[in-house]
Amino acid sequence: MHIGAVFPQLEIGNNHQDIKAWAQSMELFGYDHIAIFDHILGVKGDSYPNWSGPYDHTHSFHEPLVLMGYLSAVTTKIEFATSVLVLPQRQAALVAKQASTISILSKRQIRLGVGSGWNEIEFNSLGYKFSNRGERIEDQIKVMKELWTKRSVGISTPHHTIIDAGIHPLPKTHPIQIWLGGGATPVLKRIGQLADGWFANTSTRTAMHTKVPAFSRDKTGLLQLEVIRKAALDSGRNPKEIGVEVRIELEGKTPEIAAQEVLGWQQIPEVTSIQFSAMRSGLQTVNAHIDAMNRFIDALRN
Repeated sequence: MHIGAVFPQLEIGNNHQDIKAWAQSMELFGYDHIAIFDHILGVKGDSYPNWSGPYDHTHSFHEPLVLMGYLSAVTTKIEFATSVLVLPQRQAALVAKQASTISILSKRQIRLGVGSGWNEIEFNSLGYKFSNRGERIEDQIKVMKELWTKRSVGISTPHHTIIDAGIHPLPKTHPIQIWLGGGATPVLKRIGQLADGWFANTSTRTAMHTKVPAFSRDKTGLLQLEVIRKAALDSGRNPKEIGVEVRIELEGKTPEIAAQEVLGWQQIPEVTSIQFSAMRSGLQTVNAHIDAMNRFIDALRN
């Protein structure tokens, strides 16, 4: 089982030395990958009646693909994943080019986790429709896969027209994987039909002292996995080839208690990866974040 470290977007700040120290520590501790959250614009909540989003204009988010470029320059082997990039807010060919460049220059596996997004105000501000984001993300995934595997493509879809053009160079040495986040039924079916993996919505912020994850206790996650499995089989795909990554959060626990949750996830065969997040847990410094991440993975080994 692969273990990932969630980049603490909201709290790490803007000092490049702090970011470098955190990333190099994750590699030193033996984390397999760094998972990066995404938002382009933060909404000033008090300007919008009934605003209830989890982030606003005061929360810091470094752009994930640019950040990957920096992190690949200050580390040597740790892999990267967007968890997740709001793809319908971006131009698909440009994202394909950016991800390909990172893959080639970093010489590492890139998992491009993508999602359809939830913030309608952010979509409107960026000039993209919110209402058709589901059908557009399916279109975008197909376009990017074509661009990553062919020198020149001819594509005509409701949202993309590419006539005998392509990106160069292609990410042949380290093929880019497409993972999806979300739990709605259309998203789960999309995962089974198109994706290499699923970033499951498994927030565990409240203290848990049981080794059985909520994912299996309330059966919701297991039912979601069944939707993915059926969609994969209906599409002629092997569901066992679709990875699943879940998230463990530190909030309300010690790193050692959080590490115990891994035992529960290991009982679910479909789960292939775990990401650990120390955000929103009251840690005030980069060193405190680094220490928590060290204690978590050390507890796994013991």
